[in-house]
Amino acid sequence: MPRLSEVIAALDNLWPAEWAESWDAVGTVVGDPDQEVTRVLFAVDPVRETVDEALKLDADLLVTHHPLYLRGTTTVAASTFKGRVVHTLIKNDIALHVAHTNADTADPGVSDALAGALDLRILRPLVPDPSDPAGRRGLGRVCEPDRPLTVRELAARAAERLPATAQGIRVAGDPDAPVRTVAVSGGSGDSLFDHVRAAGVDAFLTADLRHHPVSEARAQSSLALLDAAHWATEWPWCELAAAQLDEISDRHGWDLRVHVSRTVTDPWTAHAASATTTDTSGAPN
Repeated sequence: MPRLSEVIAALDNLWPAEWAESWDAVGTVVGDPDQEVTRVLFAVDPVRETVDEALKLDADLLVTHHPLYLRGTTTVAASTFKGRVVHTLIKNDIALHVAHTNADTADPGVSDALAGALDLRILRPLVPDPSDPAGRRGLGRVCEPDRPLTVRELAARAAERLPATAQGIRVAGDPDAPVRTVAVSGGSGDSLFDHVRAAGVDAFLTADLRHHPVSEARAQSSLALLDAAHWATEWPWCELAAAQLDEISDRHGWDLRVHVSRTVTDPWTAHAASATTTDTSGAPN
C-alpha cells in the first residue's frame, strides 16, 4: 500500500499547486504523510456529509475540489462546523487534500469533465494559461456540439446529463437560436464574460450567474447564457479525477480503491416554478 505522501505526490503531478490562483487555498489540509492509503473518496465539498461518507467507506483520504478554509481561520474548535470536520478527519485518520483552481486550469481539468458530460468537442481553452507552451491549459473551454443544437436542446441536454439539482438549468436568450460553438466553465463564471465575447461563441454554460452581469452581457450581444448549479458543473470532475488516480494506482501496483461521492451537497434543496404568464404590466419595479 502507498503512503499518503506518495499519493499526494501523484495528485500534485496532476494538479500542481503553482497552477492555483494566488488567492486560493489548495493542497493537503490534514493528514500524516506516513499513513498508508488503501481507499480514496472524491467529492466536490469538504462538508460533514462527505466526511461521514468517507468514514462509512473506511477511506484514508478525502479529495475535494472546494477548500475547507479558503480565507483562513483562527480556530479549529469542534464547536464550529469546519472545526468539527477537522476533528472528525483527524480522529479517524482520514486525510483531506484540495485541488481547486489548479484543477480548473489543468489539462484535463474541471471544464474538460463538464464538456465531456455534455458530449462537447473541446477546441481550446477559453482563457489560456500563458505558462503552457502547448496552449492546452487554462480556465474554461471553447467547444462545439457533437451535432447541431439549439439553445433549448443544449439546456435540455445539460439538465439530463448533469446531476439533478433544485435549480436545474436557467436560460437567458432565444431558446431556438442555433448553437455552433459553446464556452463552458465549471463553477462561477460571470467574471469570464469578456473572454466569452472575445471567443465569439453562441452560448456560454456555467454557474452562479448574477443579475447585473447577465443583463449587461445580454445587452451587448446575442450570446445565450445557461446557468446551472455550481455543484453540478463541478461534480463531473470527481469522476475524471478518480479515473486518473485509478490509472496511476494500476501503473504503480498500489491497488487503491477509488470512489466518487454521489451525495448531493448543492445547498439549494427545492424549487417552486413561477406561474407562466406573458403579462408584465403588474410586475413590481
